[in-house]
Amino acid sequence: MIRLRDMIESDIEDYVYWFTKDTEWMQWDAPWEEEEVASEVEERQAWTEYYRYTQGLKETDPRYRLEIEYDGKHIGWVCAYQDLGYLENKEKLLAIGIDIPAVLDRGHGVGTLALQLFIDYLKEKGHRALFVQTWSGNHRMLKVIKKLGFQEFYREQNYRIVSGESFDAVTYKINI
Repeated sequence: MIRLRDMIESDIEDYVYWFTKDTEWMQWDAPWEEEEVASEVEERQAWTEYYRYTQGLKETDPRYRLEIEYDGKHIGWVCAYQDLGYLENKEKLLAIGIDIPAVLDRGHGVGTLALQLFIDYLKEKGHRALFVQTWSGNHRMLKVIKKLGFQEFYREQNYRIVSGESFDAVTYKINI
């Protein structure tokens, strides 16, 4: 069973592991951004602070980041943001994303279902259109968003360099 939920304290250690040890997922999530891997202590401190912030949210406050739980196991997260980088966002629409760090947790349809649950959640909160931004080399994400009904909205050719190769920056949109 898949569910989206708020962060719980035990998620902190998952994030420490994903951001310091099991970092393969970063090759798919904005791999052109050269991020330094923080120490376990720094990651633990940052995620503890974020967890404390989430504890202060009211039940009625909208969530722009939720944890993905699959059969009782925390496997990743979904998120939403407004900064579209290379694309002006006059309508202030949200872009959504997903990360499932462990390779073994991918490829089972969980990401598609989790992203659909997040879309449904955002629709309940009054959002009527959403973006997804990715790069043309992220074939899994492209497959998922097409399956969910997103349509290509904008393409910036040869905008991203990943491992010395040029890829297009792509933005997809869905009306919900």
